Amino acid sequence: MKTFKITLLLLAIINLGFGQAPAIKTEVMGKGKPVLFLPGFTTPGSIWQETVDHLTSEKETHLVSYAGFNGNSPIAMPWYNTIKKELIEYIKNKNLTDVVIIGHSMGGNLATDLAAELPSTITKLVIVDALPCMRELMMPGVPESQIQYDSPYNKQMLEMKEDQFKQTTTMMAQNMTNNKDKVNTLINWMLEADRKTYVYGYTDLLKLDLRKVTDKITAKTLILGASFPSVEIAKPNFEKQYATLKNKTIKMAVDSKHFIMFDQPEWFYAQVNSFLTHE
Repeated sequence: MKTFKITLLLLAIINLGFGQAPAIKTEVMGKGKPVLFLPGFTTPGSIWQETVDHLTSEKETHLVSYAGFNGNSPIAMPWYNTIKKELIEYIKNKNLTDVVIIGHSMGGNLATDLAAELPSTITKLVIVDALPCMRELMMPGVPESQIQYDSPYNKQMLEMKEDQFKQTTTMMAQNMTNNKDKVNTLINWMLEADRKTYVYGYTDLLKLDLRKVTDKITAKTLILGASFPSVEIAKPNFEKQYATLKNKTIKMAVDSKHFIMFDQPEWFYAQVNSFLTHE
């Protein structure tokens, strides 16, 4: 019996020491005011390297990547909320203050969430083509309660063969950028993703409705939206969904799809630098 108890104790210690993989990984470079760069779904933190290279002022940059993508080990669901919690812990544990967050797509959702949770810590936001509730745009009128991990669509996606999955991701990638040289890059990021993270993580995003927390944000915010399919169609969505976000400026990138930093890089760098250097 004593041996059995010792074995259980050892197993408990092992489980504590080798628990779930981290939800985020970070690469920190430079010195100055901290800037967290949050990528979109399936996208590595390295997507921001060119933006960092074009910054005109010294910053301490934190490039974040997520569990289940880009070779990072997957984690248990719920995926999005675990990432959010780890980012909050990361900011607090590093004693980061006067923080700027630049987030694209899902990274923009996280930026919104973090700014609502830490209003005295997050002082500036750059939200790149992200809406607080994409479900409202994609599935109008569908309540959060109807979005579940266990669904026929998710089952189909999980069971899809690699060649079928590649066809699906190819169509998606072509609708995300006008830059044909970047399409294969987007496809490869999706193909490299852990399939369960890809399927269930996207379910987490569909459940999000951050419109209910935008009124808590005090950070000065720049929202950069893609003009696809047209400015006349796209801009009202940003104005409506960010209606309660007080200190904001919305600018639309001409002739751009979702990856603005690919389609209009010089315009993008200019907007970011202007926003970061003006108080």
